[in-house]
Amino acid sequence: MNNTDRTPAGLGYRWPAEWEPHAATWLAWPHNVNTWPGTFERIPTRFADFARTVADFEAVHVLAGGAAVRACAERQIGSHPNITLHDVPTNDAWCRDHGPTFLTPSYSETQPGVAPSPPTQVVGQAARNAAASTVALVDWKYNAWGGKYPPFEFDDAVPARIAELLDCPRFAAAFVLEGGAIEGNGHGTLLTTASCVLHPQRNPGWQRRDVERLLGDYLGARHVLWLARGELSGDDTDGHIDQLARFVGPRTIVAATATNPEDQDAGALRENLAQLRSMKDQDGQSLDVVSLPLPEPKFHDGHRLPASYCNFCFVNGGVIVPQFDDPADSQAIAILAELLPDRTVIGLPALDLVWGLGAFHCLSQQQPAYLSSRLPA
Repeated sequence: MNNTDRTPAGLGYRWPAEWEPHAATWLAWPHNVNTWPGTFERIPTRFADFARTVADFEAVHVLAGGAAVRACAERQIGSHPNITLHDVPTNDAWCRDHGPTFLTPSYSETQPGVAPSPPTQVVGQAARNAAASTVALVDWKYNAWGGKYPPFEFDDAVPARIAELLDCPRFAAAFVLEGGAIEGNGHGTLLTTASCVLHPQRNPGWQRRDVERLLGDYLGARHVLWLARGELSGDDTDGHIDQLARFVGPRTIVAATATNPEDQDAGALRENLAQLRSMKDQDGQSLDVVSLPLPEPKFHDGHRLPASYCNFCFVNGGVIVPQFDDPADSQAIAILAELLPDRTVIGLPALDLVWGLGAFHCLSQQQPAYLSSRLPA
């Protein structure tokens, strides 16, 4: 893919893998009762438990705009030295989707520690002051999963507000993209689904080649893998990849699978598994694909919930895995612990949260620490 020197990739930025070191994790305090109808009273406590668990590993920044929202966050979290609240309003709590995609600079391989030229096509005061050793962020357009849940103007403004708080460069992209729709290995391979990214309520008229060019320009993607089947029962995102398949290493992917062949998702997930096992990374190497079982179907008020262990989130030295009061809970933790032996794998209750149609990955957005472009093999 050809990048000009006016794009993030052309300026030397890259999208790091989620397991690379973090400076912090960003969250948005839950306050929209319509997201968890009938059960919202339990959500702040569950969310506070999650925030404190992340804060055991790294700094946490919570968007908690408005007096009532901030008061609730302060009451639930208390005084925590690793958690900072920010007066930034949001419409909902899904920071993975409305939050920014963070980038880090790529330093020269031949001259480690030598930065590329400072960015020139970025938005705001940081554009004039930024050194290339700072993180930057991509501000995608956001329309609440194809206009499903208005209003969303506060959420759409979140990346710009975070850029102001960090005083970092912001690359504004004229493209609708949620963070849960993309998955990367930090080496240039990106995994996504056409059912979401090419949905006509998001990006009408876009073709795969157009999207691949844009992802190359903004994220440094050199190889885009398109998963054919984006379905997961209960999911309202049109096929977010973070419910279906996740990178846990440069060439290792865990993929959601149904243990019951009669499950209505079993066929689509088998197709995904077979497709992933036929795919290659950016260097033409085969991927190591490991099955991660779904829990037994979970329901609330007759609606099936999109419960998936793929919705785990990385933190520094750890992984936080959703638990659904299911026999497969311990199996999912064991699989991830074997694949990630240098990390503490922690399970947290998520059955209440997933009634809002997401879990820990959907609720969080990592801010990477700056690293050299010399990546681990």
